[in-house]
Amino acid sequence: MALYVLYESASGYSLFLAHGLDEIVQSVDAVRDSVLDLSRFGKVVRLVAFSPFSSALDALNQCNAISEGIMSEELRNFLELNLPKAKEGKKAKFSLGVAEPKVGSQIFEVTKIPCQCNEFVLEILRGVRLHFDRFIKDLKPNDLEKAQLGLGHSYSRAKVKFNVNRVDNMVIQAIFLLDTLDKDVNTFSMRVREWYSWHFPELVKIINDNYLYSKVVKFVKDKSNLSEDHIAELADIVGDEEKAKEILEAARSSMGQDLSPIDLINVQQFAQRVMDLSEYRKKLFEYLVTKMNDIAPNLTSLIGEIVGARLISHAGSLSNLAKCAASTLQILGAEKALFRALKTKGNTPKYGLIFHSSFIGRASARNKGRLARFLANKCSIASRIDCFSDINSTIFGEKLREQVEERLDFYDKGVAPRKNVDVMKSAIETTRIMIEGDAGEQKDGNETTAKKRKKKKSKDEAEEMELVAEVKPSDLADGDDSIEPGLKTKKKKKKPKHNEDMEVEATVAVDVTNHPEEIPNGSSKMKKKHQEEMGGLETSIKIKKKKKKLKIGVDE
Repeated sequence: MALYVLYESASGYSLFLAHGLDEIVQSVDAVRDSVLDLSRFGKVVRLVAFSPFSSALDALNQCNAISEGIMSEELRNFLELNLPKAKEGKKAKFSLGVAEPKVGSQIFEVTKIPCQCNEFVLEILRGVRLHFDRFIKDLKPNDLEKAQLGLGHSYSRAKVKFNVNRVDNMVIQAIFLLDTLDKDVNTFSMRVREWYSWHFPELVKIINDNYLYSKVVKFVKDKSNLSEDHIAELADIVGDEEKAKEILEAARSSMGQDLSPIDLINVQQFAQRVMDLSEYRKKLFEYLVTKMNDIAPNLTSLIGEIVGARLISHAGSLSNLAKCAASTLQILGAEKALFRALKTKGNTPKYGLIFHSSFIGRASARNKGRLARFLANKCSIASRIDCFSDINSTIFGEKLREQVEERLDFYDKGVAPRKNVDVMKSAIETTRIMIEGDAGEQKDGNETTAKKRKKKKSKDEAEEMELVAEVKPSDLADGDDSIEPGLKTKKKKKKPKHNEDMEVEATVAVDVTNHPEEIPNGSSKMKKKHQEEMGGLETSIKIKKKKKKLKIGVDE
């Protein structure tokens, strides 16, 4: 059986025929020995066809299709054109060797060409790759390298799915800045307390919060100017009227020294800077919460925004955290203690950054290590789901959090927790329902929009029909052929044309009500047909003629 080999290069598709297999026998070792020698390998493999790519974009599209296991239309045409055609109902007397099994299965499904991918074919492809520039005569020495380099860069840029909403570097920078701001705000707040205590030392014991203390300092300024008129405003700042009165009493009996106006101005400016930093810190925390919900929603639901961000920052990225084992994640942040324990042959640490989680604090002293190991396991699962899943949801994180809660109850009360298999099945089912619900809502929205458009279109058509039905020919009043010759009509004054239709319809309606026995059999059907169909100009004119005839007959 003949063996053809498909080789996808950066410059195009090429098809080779392994015609000299008898010389080396179909063994991997024999092919491996013949690969290095071009004179010997050239007797084994012969170029059958070569189809270059039309452009760099075409090369990128073909490369993406091959990597995803899809046979493109160009590849199908190339194979059908250059491979021998098998007779209908008979088995092909050749096979096609490919490097990607997925591509081989796709080719066989579409074209019924038998494909194989084994070590023997891969060795032949290795030799083809090594001597490819020798097989193509018009190919210059540096052209293949340039094509490979350009396609490699294009493929790498296209393969990396860059999503600005899921850049973990922003989380790393935000958590670093948040830690720095916490230190700076605490340092500056202590400096404000120390500085203003020379003027008003009793205020430190009354106000404990740093941000609130800075606001009070900016409002009070000189304690000697503080009076009962300021109690209302001071109560709004402090949030307690009793505390505002306490500040006023302390200011009256304060032991602090007086400060010059320039000193008070500097203290107030510094207090304003502390307030600005505190407000910025709150905004930065909100930003960090938003980014963590976008990047790692499951990890955030499980362990919180701050601890999750610290884990990502310490690992270097979300992908690095996902690659960490649960035992590594457990002691992440306690490297010094770990190496000190290994050096001194002491006890290794039980937890690192995950110690700041509320779960560890809620566990008893003897169960902290067990819970830390269990929590690290669940964090590892959550980080991998966040890193490699395309669905941005918190379902798995919430289920994992429930498992940790159940484990805590098991340690404290002995309540048996659910199995992990059952919990994951429940999470997968919930995710599937959510996806189907979103798809259904989108489909319903599209159907509703289509129905609205269709309804609007039918309404417009009905209005057009009504306008057409109301049009009357100018000679309709003069010559009416539908009136029977034996009937004599009464002479009436000629009325305006725009009132004529209304009068005819009203007269017919009244006379029909009063004299139902005099109506012909087909008149009610014609009226119903006129109301339902609105069938164009001719039908409308005929119906109106019938109505006129009916009116004349009733009058007689």
